Amino acid sequence: MFLGQFVHNVDEKGRLTIPARFRDLLDGEAYITAGFEKNLLVLTEPRFNKMKERLNEMSLTDLEARQLKRLLFSNAAQLEFDKAGRILLPAYLREAIGVQTEAILVGVGDYFEIWSPENWKEQENVLHDTQANATRFASLDL
Repeated sequence: MFLGQFVHNVDEKGRLTIPARFRDLLDGEAYITAGFEKNLLVLTEPRFNKMKERLNEMSLTDLEARQLKRLLFSNAAQLEFDKAGRILLPAYLREAIGVQTEAILVGVGDYFEIWSPENWKEQENVLHDTQANATRFASLDL
């Protein structure tokens, strides 16, 4: 399970080190794609395939299904790790989320996210709003 938060530098070539515990969970196969809150999603191969199968079952006549497929597939790439445990973040994905020299990696259970420090700070402010959380999560029946 992907847990915790890690801050890592992004070098001038766009390479980002993935923490060893996350690399172990990816088992050498992973995909990256656009997230929904100006972030990136990194998915294991089985998780990506499950998402792909579900998306491919959706009707081509459904506009929202087509837009979701465009968002996820047009921004997707299979990740490759170098010997130092780094991945290359494509420039268009770095630009899309505002990552320049530093990134925050956030564990989210069966996948992890990559955020710019500024966008993660905004997300943390949302997550730490206790009054909003009481209403927001009430229907989840935890």
